[in-house]
This record gives sequence, C-alpha cells and structure tokens, in this order.
Amino acid sequence: MYFLTGWPRRLLCPLRSEEEPFHIQPSSQRFYFAVLSETQLSIWFSRPSVLIVSYIESAKAAAQFGFYQKAEWKPDNSMIAVASAKGYILLFDVLGGGDDKYLYEPVYPKGSPRVKVTPGYKEEQCAPALSLEMKKPVDLEAPITSLQSLQEDLLVCTADGYLHVLHWDGLGSNGRKAICLTTIPFSLDLQSARGGPSLDLEGVYIRCMEYCVTLDGFAVVLSDGRLGFITPLSNTITADQLQGVWAADVTDGTCVAVNNKYRLMAFGCASGSVLVYMIDTTTGSMQLSHKLELTPKHYPDIYNKTGPVKLICWSPDYSVAMVTWECGGLSLWSVFGAHLICTLGEDFAYRSDGTKKDPLKISSMSWGAEGYHLWVLPNKPERRRQEEQQGVEMGELPHSSLQAGILQFHFIKSALTVNPCTSNQEQVLLHGEDRLYLTCGDPTQVHSTSDSHPHTHLQPCDGSPLHHPPNPDSSLSQGLSTLLGHKHWHVVQIHSTYLESNWPIRFAAIDTAGQCMAVAGRRGFAHYSLFTRKWKLFGNITQEQNMTVTGGLAWWNDFVVVACYNFTDQQEQLRLYQRSSNLDNAFASVTKLHSDTLLLNVFRDMVILFRADCCICLYSIERRNDSPNPSASVELLQEVSMSRYIPHPALVVSVTLTSVRTETGITLKAPQQACMAESIMLNLAGQLIMLQRDRSGPQVREKETPANNKKLLPFCPPVVLAQCVENVWTTCRSNRKKRHLLEALWLSCGEAGMKVWLPLFPRDHRKPHSFLSRRIMLPFHINIYPLAVLFEDALVLGATNETVLYDGLQGSSEPLEALFPYCTVERTSQIYLHHILRQLLVRNLGEQALMLAQSCASLPYFPHVMELMVHVVLEEEATSREPIPDPLLPTVAKFITEFPLFLQTIVHCARKTEYALWNYLFAAVGNPKDLFEECLMAQDLDTAASYLIILQNMEVPAVSRQHATLLFNTALEQGKWDLCRHMIRFLKAIGSGEMETPPPTPTTQEPSSTGGFEFFRNRSISLSQSADSITTGKFNLQKTFSMPAGPSAKGRDVECAENMYIDMMLWRHARHLLEQVRLRDLGCFSAQLGFELIGWLCRERNRVAHVDDFVSALKRLHKDFLWPFPVIPVGSLSSPLKNGRCRTVLSTRLLKSQSADSLLNSDMDTVPPQAAPTNHNWLVELGQRSKDMDTASSAHSNQHSTQTHDAFLSLLTNKVEEYSIGSATDLTETSSVVDGDWTMVDENSSTLSLSQAELEHISMELANKGPHKSQVQLRYLLHVFMEAGCLEWCVVIGLILRDANVIKQVIGFLDSPEVPQETVQSVRNGLLAVDTWASTDCLGYKPFLNLIQPQLQQLMDSASEQVQPEAFQPTSQSSKLGSSEGPGGAAVPRAEDSRGVAAPLGLALPSLEPAGGFSRPPSEDCPPEQTEEQGEEEGTYDCTLS
Repeated sequence: MYFLTGWPRRLLCPLRSEEEPFHIQPSSQRFYFAVLSETQLSIWFSRPSVLIVSYIESAKAAAQFGFYQKAEWKPDNSMIAVASAKGYILLFDVLGGGDDKYLYEPVYPKGSPRVKVTPGYKEEQCAPALSLEMKKPVDLEAPITSLQSLQEDLLVCTADGYLHVLHWDGLGSNGRKAICLTTIPFSLDLQSARGGPSLDLEGVYIRCMEYCVTLDGFAVVLSDGRLGFITPLSNTITADQLQGVWAADVTDGTCVAVNNKYRLMAFGCASGSVLVYMIDTTTGSMQLSHKLELTPKHYPDIYNKTGPVKLICWSPDYSVAMVTWECGGLSLWSVFGAHLICTLGEDFAYRSDGTKKDPLKISSMSWGAEGYHLWVLPNKPERRRQEEQQGVEMGELPHSSLQAGILQFHFIKSALTVNPCTSNQEQVLLHGEDRLYLTCGDPTQVHSTSDSHPHTHLQPCDGSPLHHPPNPDSSLSQGLSTLLGHKHWHVVQIHSTYLESNWPIRFAAIDTAGQCMAVAGRRGFAHYSLFTRKWKLFGNITQEQNMTVTGGLAWWNDFVVVACYNFTDQQEQLRLYQRSSNLDNAFASVTKLHSDTLLLNVFRDMVILFRADCCICLYSIERRNDSPNPSASVELLQEVSMSRYIPHPALVVSVTLTSVRTETGITLKAPQQACMAESIMLNLAGQLIMLQRDRSGPQVREKETPANNKKLLPFCPPVVLAQCVENVWTTCRSNRKKRHLLEALWLSCGEAGMKVWLPLFPRDHRKPHSFLSRRIMLPFHINIYPLAVLFEDALVLGATNETVLYDGLQGSSEPLEALFPYCTVERTSQIYLHHILRQLLVRNLGEQALMLAQSCASLPYFPHVMELMVHVVLEEEATSREPIPDPLLPTVAKFITEFPLFLQTIVHCARKTEYALWNYLFAAVGNPKDLFEECLMAQDLDTAASYLIILQNMEVPAVSRQHATLLFNTALEQGKWDLCRHMIRFLKAIGSGEMETPPPTPTTQEPSSTGGFEFFRNRSISLSQSADSITTGKFNLQKTFSMPAGPSAKGRDVECAENMYIDMMLWRHARHLLEQVRLRDLGCFSAQLGFELIGWLCRERNRVAHVDDFVSALKRLHKDFLWPFPVIPVGSLSSPLKNGRCRTVLSTRLLKSQSADSLLNSDMDTVPPQAAPTNHNWLVELGQRSKDMDTASSAHSNQHSTQTHDAFLSLLTNKVEEYSIGSATDLTETSSVVDGDWTMVDENSSTLSLSQAELEHISMELANKGPHKSQVQLRYLLHVFMEAGCLEWCVVIGLILRDANVIKQVIGFLDSPEVPQETVQSVRNGLLAVDTWASTDCLGYKPFLNLIQPQLQQLMDSASEQVQPEAFQPTSQSSKLGSSEGPGGAAVPRAEDSRGVAAPLGLALPSLEPAGGFSRPPSEDCPPEQTEEQGEEEGTYDCTLS
C-alpha cells in the first residue's frame, strides 16, 4: 500500500541557530509546513523543499510569552496560531511577498521550449515569498495542552480543565468562549447519557484532542489516561450542547489521531499499542475496532520495550497510519491493521556486523502532499550529541556545524489508495512523486478484454499491437513467467514538463492489458504507452490548466475516462480522450454532470460515477467510428440516490459495478448473462455494501424488449457483506472452466487477511439443495499485502519493502541518514488456493472443493498447493496440545487421493516436515510400505525412492533393505542409472547403520525378503527369463541377506557383506542382460555404474558369457545398435531381369525402405530368397516393416545417419545401370577404398570416370554401416570381450562389424590349448548356422563369409571331424562372386586395414577415443559425465587385466 524507498533526505536549515526544531505542522493542502523551535517560527515550502521565511522572537518577548510549543494553521493558510509556554496564543498573519512575488524561480537556458507565456503558469514552479506579522497575543492564563482548528474557530485546551473556543478573526473578548470540562456529561453511550453515571472529571483536563469531520465530534485523551469522544448536539459549540462518551477499561491513553474517511479514532497508549475505536451508529458508544501493535512473533526483542506511543499520523488519503514511540522508531500500518513497515527490526535496528543501532527518536512528524514524503524532526539531545561529535572530529568549533535538520522519508504508494477503479484489473501499479512502478506482463499473453468474443480485437485501431488476441497456448492470464519470474519493476519516469507545473501527482490508472498509463496532477492529465515509450501531454497549455481531475481516471479500451472540473465553464464534466489522437479537447467527448464527482469506475461498456450529492450514476459508453477520429458517445442509463444510507459523501472509499449476484449462475443458463452489471459494491468507510438489481417484479424477456428501450431494473435495498474492507476485486471476464474463481468477490481486510465471497454450484446441473446457500464468505490469511488478484491463476500479487545495508558509512561520525538502510520495493506473489480448499473442507463442502481444485489442476504450482494444504493442517493438528475432536487431516488426505499427484504430495510433505509428525501423517494417509508399493506399480521410481528414505527412518533396517532391493532391481531394469547410483549408496549406508541397531534374527528376515523379491522378479522381468535363473537369484539373495545378520557382524565384516550383497545384485543383473543378448544395455550398465565387466566376464566365460544361438544374437545386435543389415548390390539381385524398368522399381523400393527408417530393426529371417521376384517381395516387406519400427530407434538412426541417406539417394536413383555392372565385377561390399585401376564398362555406354565408381562404392559402404556412435560402442565391447576371452562374442561382433581381422584373430586363438573344446565347437557350429541363415535370409552377409572362407576352412580342418567342403560353398547366386576372387578380392583386407579401425586388437585398442561412449536409448536422461567415466574405465581394464 505505502512503501518506503531509498534513503531519507536531510534538509538543513540555512539559518545557524542554537535552537533545535521540535514541532512541525502542515497547512491544509500540505504545501507549507510550519516548523517551531523555542523562539523561532519558520515556514518551509514542499517542492522545492526550502525555507521561505523565519520569525525570530526577541529576548524580551520570549521572556514574557515563554517558549513556543505548538502551532496550528487556519484552513485557508492565511494565519498561524502558536501556543507558548506561559499560556499565550500568538497569532501570525501570513502575507504574500508584494512586488517580488517569488523567492525561488526556475531558470531555463535561452531558447528553451519550456518558457511559457500563459498567465499563472509560472507560479506552480516557484517557491513564493511570504512574510509573517504578529498580531495581538491572547492570554489564556493556563498552560496550553492542545490546539485544534475548525473552519472559523480555534479550539484551545488548557491545563486548568477548560476548552476555549476562539474566533480566528475577532479575537477580542467577545470572540471567546470557555467551556469547563466538568460541565460536559460523559457516559458509556448516548442512550444512557441523560441521568446515567457520569465520570468524575474534577481536576482532569484534555491532554490531546482532534476533530473528526465525518463523525462531527472531538476525540480526546484526558489527563488521567482515559479516552473519550465529545459530540456537539447542535451546530454551535456551547457548554450545554456537548455530550461525551468514554471508552471503558482504558486508563493509559497518550495521544490521538482521527481518520475522517473511515470514521476511526486511533488512540496511542502507554503500553505501546494503538487502540483504534469506531462509534457504534445505533448506541453512540465507542467500540474497539482493532489494535495496532508489534507481535512477539516478528519483533521478539522489542515488542514490549517500545515505551508509550508518542505520535500517530494518518496519511493524507487516510489509508495508512504512521506511529512512533518514546523509545524511537517508525511503524506503518494500513487502516485496518495490516503491518507494512517497522524500523525497530532487521536492517533498521542492526548494523551489518550485528551491533545494535539506537533507534531514531522523533519529536514531531507530518505527511507531505499526497503522502509521498514524511517530514520528521529528530529528537533534540540525540542530534546535538551527534553533531558535536562530528564537529570535534572535523576540528571545528562545536556551534559552527549546529544546523537544524529535517529528515524527509520518501514513499511510493499503490494507485488503489486514491483511485480505486484499478481494482478490477490484474496489474500492480505504484506511484512515487515522479515515477510509476508497474508489473511488466507480456502483452501477447494478456486476456483480451472480452473473453467470449476473442476475435473482436483482431484489427487494432491505431496500428498498435495492444489488442492482440490472446495466445491460444497460454492458459495463464499473463504468462506466469513474466509475472513471477523476477522481482523487478518496470519503472516509468513521469514527464518532467508535466510534473513541474502540476506536481503532485494525485491519480494514476493503468489499462487492462498493462500497456497504457495515465496520471493526473494538480491540473490536466498526461498518458503514456509502453509500446511507443512516449508520454502524451496537452498541446495547448491553457486547456491543461483549465481542468482539474476530481473523481479519478480510468481506461476504457483505448480511451481515457476522466471525471474533471472545468474552470472556464465552472462545471463538472465527464470526458473521454482517445489514446491515439492528440491530447486536445477537440478530440474529447464531453458530458456535463450536475454535481461534483468523487469516484469513477468502469465495468465493461459502462461508467459508474459517485457524486458529492450521494448519487450513483450509470452511463453507457459506445464507440463511434463515423468521424475521421474515433470518438465515444456517453449516455445516462440510471441514477440511484444513496443519501438515505450514506451519512457523509467523503466516507465512500470505492464504488464498483460487478456481475456478482447472490443467486449466481445457478439459475442462469446463459454464461453471457452472468457478466451483466448485476450489482453495485460500495465500500462505505470499510463496510462493504451491495445493491443488487431487483428481479422480483414482472420480468420482461429479452427478445420482447425493443432495442431502443434501455430501461434498467431498479436496485434492491443495500445489504452489508463485510466489515473492515480496504480493497475489493472482481472481474468482468467469464470462463466456464473456472467459474468459482471468476465469479467470486475478493476482499482485503487489513490484519484479518483476505476474504473471498465464493459462489457454490450444484454438481452436474442437479437441483441445488435448499439448505445450501448460494455463496459463502471464506476468510484466509496471506503473508503479503494484496495489491492485485490474478483470478484464473489463483494468485495474489503484492509488494514488499526490502532493505540493503551499506558498510561504507560507518564510524562515530555517521550522519543521521546512515542510521537507515537503503530501502527497495520488491514484487511478491502468493498462492491462496490451499486456504480456500481447506476452508471448504472444514465446512463439509468437499464436493465444491473438488470442483474448484479440478478446475485449477492444470496450474503449474498445483502440486505445491496440495503440499501446502497437507503441511499446514498437519503442523496445526500434530502439534496441538489438546486433542482435536474433529481432525481435518483424514479429510484432506482423502481429498488428495482424488488427484494423480497423491503419492508425491504426501512424500514431499513428509520430507519437509519434522520426523516427530510422521506417525500422525501416515496414520491418516496410509502405511508408507503400501504407498511405496503403489509407486512401484505405477513405475514412479523417483517418488518410490523418496518413500524409501521415510521407510528407513520408520522401519527396521531389514524392511528398508528389502524395499531398497526391489527399487534397485527395478531401476536397473529400466536403466535409471542416477537412481541406481543413489540406491548403491543407500544400501551401503543401511549396512553401516545396521551395526548400531541390534541385529534382527536371520530366521525372520530371510523368508520376508525372498518373498518380496520373488513377487517383484516375476512382475518386472521380461518373459524370456529362464526358470533356473530365478532360482539361482533366489538362492544368492537368501545367502546375502543372512550374511550381515550374523552375530559376528562387526564393522568391516558388515561393510564387506554389504558390498558383497550389492555385487551379487549387480552380477545377477549383468547375467540377466547377457542371457537376453542385451549387449548395449550391458555396456551402459557397466559404464554408468562402474561395473567391473572384464573381471566378471572372465569368471562367467564358460557359463553365461557363452553364446547359444549365433544367429539370434546377431539379429539382436543389429536391432540394439541400430545397425543396418548388409545389402547386396541391386545389380547382382536383378541380373535375370536385365531391363531397367524392373530394376528401377526394385531400387526405389529399396530406397524407400532405407530412407523411411534405414533397415535397422527389421528381422529378415522369414522369407527365403528363391528367385528375383521373391527378393522383390522381401524388399517390399522390408519397407513395410521398417515403417513399424520403434520410434525411438528411428529417431536415433535419423539423428546419426543423415549422410547415409543422402549418399544412398544419389546412388540408387541415378546410377542403377552402371551399378549392375560394377557389382558384377569381383569386388565385395567390404572394400571401402576401391583399387584405382579398374573401370566399368556397360554394353551400351562409354567408360565412366573413376571418381564416379569410387563414389558409388563408398556410398554402398556407408549404407551398410550403422551410426558412428554404435560403431565405437561395438568396438569397445569387442575389446572387452577379447580381454575377457569370450571368443564366441568376439566372433559375433566381428561378423556384425564385418571385420575379417577379428575373425582371423579369434580363430587363431582357438588353436591355443587353454581354449576349451566346447568353445571351439560352439564357434564352429555358430558360424555354420550363420552361413546357413545368410544363404536363405540375409544374402548381404555372403560376400563377407566368402571373404573369411580360408579361416573357416582352417577351423574345419583343425576340428577332428571331417566336414564336407560343400557346406561352405556359396549358393548359386553368389558363387560367381566367390569363384571369381582374384586380385580384387585380395585387395579387400588391405583396404579394410587402411581404414585404421581394425588395427591389431590387443591392448592398443582402448587408446581409441570412445567418441560416443555408451549412450543409452534417447528416452533416458543422459548424464554429462558419462563418456569420461567410460574412458577411465577402459583405461582401468587395460591396466588390471593385461
């Protein structure tokens, strides 16, 4: 509402004086300030803040009158009354300066456009020259305690118990009345006044008094500390016409300040708290409304040490009160008690090194014009002491630096305080004296002004992007990133030309989109657009100076709506100015008004005005496009007189049109009807009053009314909805999905927090319950001061004061300003949904809560809302001292189960709450073991891991180990490596923690653990798992489970056992992967978890690392590594059909299948190729199958092999003919670099260039190769299997890489005596099986098999049995290729070597950089350090196992 900003400014008095100023009194408009010291009266001007005149009393007169004490201005600023110590009232005339009118004038450089010739223009920028003349003093013969100015009278209270009424003008003996306090009857209320008990006022006088215009009476503090209120029963103040009421039970009053707008009296007490009273309108008694006091929660070390309240000051708009105490400090509260700032805590009270500062003691303070400044006079002794110190340090004489000082604190305030029409918009707008602060929303994401017709604004009127249709993707009203992403403001400097002549800014408004602002100062107004970054001012200065804004301003589409007073016509007017036109009266539409406007607001296409004669007027606005400049026509719709209900027009804080009705949309079928202007909300001095349209009369159906008949329904008598209301928010938008939030009414109620008047809807259009009211008022507390409500987003926006300490100013001579930290204002926001849901659940309105929550479930912070709700209820109930008869937590838990977030909400809440409350929480929501299992079933492993931490704390180690094992296995199975690493650490920690707990007995432990594990294995492991592996798994697990449970388990043994237990699980997983031929997963598993793969494979060499079925293993590798099956050149397939047409068909088919997804995952074991037509089918089928490929792998392959496709494209479309010949030569596919000597000859074409042939063969080569990453991974695995001596796997990988050297090397190894005979047999049978398969299902492998035929032959020979040589003869088609092996064939291995990949395979291999490392399938999160890890591991294998 009001926020402190920057450092205070220090004003030094130019006159050197020994006297300190101790009292400051503002004039009625707060442009002048009277400052008193003991014998001196000074007048300061507000802008510029300068001393104008000083009157210094002579020593003789000072001895006669005594020192000055208090001052008071006459309402028209023409006189000042000063009270002196010896009971004199000294009156001074304030006179203009005569010839030299100005003391200070602005000086402009020559040729400056600012030199205006308008009469009267200059005055606003100058400090006037004034003089003071003393008139005849009045002697009241008793010390004066209080001065109070009325219109024509001056009230003076004296210490002898009298109340003197002096006339400002005729101050002779006739212009004086004295009323004795004892003659005024005091009672507890006005009803019992006559003849009731009266206070004994003997010897009592009035210590402090202030007049309240709207209550028409005086709030007084008596000398015995009692509080009272004195009402004149007639217009004149005479003894027999005064009646007093007093407040019961208070005897420590010190001071008083009245709030005219809200009819409140704030009394300061000796206890340090401020009691705010109101007058009960029915009985006339004083009733306590609320207290302003520091709470021990926020100010534990100072809340009871502040001393008595010294001063209370209401701001000029009466929305906040500033309080100071005897011990010092400043504290700011909103009118109904929301605490905004206090300088007794945090950075205000402590230096950065933690030492405590002395709080600033204040002798007097006053608000400046419009509340932008607080003028503060620090206490005498404190200042003098500091300045003397300073003087001594500077080496000067002490008195030379003794200059009087005034501190000026700067404030920025919410635009709602004086112009509450901005309350129906979702923007926060603050204004300081020369700048505006606004929350910068993104213009493209703002809702359009009419939700039901989003297309209406597609054509902007002036080419500005203001009226973009809302972004369809953004479900949030302003793009939450822009609203909440940072704490900074968009600061707009107000145009200096406008400010110079029209300071202070009185009103500010912002449009719905948050893109246009308007401000109004003393005269005229100006507006600003964020798009153009420019201000628009009146071109004609006379027009600007001829109007003053009275009732505020508001935006309607792109018009500024202004309620103003026109000085030339001396008339109140309603004007509309178009934003894009020049700011000139020629373009304004003007409507004359009958009476002064106090407030203005806009709702859809209606303007609502509140006038000084207590009438509410409704006008309709319509846009007219007939003239060249768009204008608007205004028409009066309805006038509603409120004079019966409103005692004083100044009491109305805000007036709002809303679509809120008590029967809401229940009876309304059409949603557009729900947005009509249904009711008027009037904030009358904090009471929210609602006037609804009266629908009880005969209703006319809309169709039957003629279009021109605009007669509106009358309003019902007013109803009071709420008390202590500071601000009201409603919206005119509608949204079927979020009706609860959009049709609600939001109230801010000071210290009581916020209230929402929520509509209740029957579910599924059922008939509403008769007992269910249509709306419900729900209170809730928030931690920020609300300035705007985002309806759909369930957010409240606000602002808060932050402080920054600077160390550079320390030392004994720190100036007064350095006592204060630098203040900034930051944006804040708060979620309120959980409060509302909770309130609905408390009231057994669970169905409504569910509807509301479901409508908001898409909000990004909805999970947070749910957590907060559980957390708040849990904290309250679990820490309550008394048993709770009807606990809410079970209801909340049941409510949350309706949402999919249930499991994570509970676990997040538990982990943020202390352990002591867990039992209470899980008693309500269910056993954590069950919840853990639910997470596993739902495959939500991260949440399950969080439950594991809870289980670890709540259960014995055996249980948490059992559950950890389940989770670890699932995580391994799903390749969640991060989680696996955490689980390994967790299991080790359980092991080490088990030493401290008494070991449980093994008998109970084993069955439970295996049981759980068995259930888990059968559920999650894929079906190909063989039965015997399950039993071995069971056996291993039982063994390891019982190990740490032994009584001898001491430190290191336990750790060993724990590591052994984890190793067992890792081994089991590796065995499982190898059994299923998931080599790629095995590689990832090893790289990610640092699994000793080589060592393990060495142990498993003759067990699980042995290959049963070479063909299926080969197919599986092709699939896992996205490796294409080799393709035989098209020519050799289609040799029987020589004509080009058929070949083209074939090749385009092949091309399609390749480019669709490349032939990666297709299984080619179904169609035996018998003749060319069949091959044709095989290719077609390939194309079909590759389309059904798993999307993940296709994405992967496309990402890696784009160049493959391009090469293939050029090759097959253009070069079919040539290729057929090239392939008919004796070259095999494995060659990558072609001999340079041969050329291709076609029957009917000339010799082709060599480069062409090279290109073709290279592209063919590329087509038969997989992604580079897969190649690196396969090479790495090859190295691992070589090291571990798993020769069968080496053969399989050699085959897929089509690397003859590998096969050669392996077959060479097979001769060595260490290799068992079974392995030799297995390799031989495997290769035979591959050969058979290749002959029938995958001819692409035949050339390679032919290439390694010598090695195969050698293997056959070394085997004891004789093998028919025909077994390795290629089938008829490829026999030509095989038989014609000549120099070309011999060149192949060399060419292969020259590629440098298949270097001699020993320990040199790991030095190849593992470029891709083992990446996992793209669907998983890839940790960045993966490749490095792998590199290290390769290195370690290298060392340990060589």
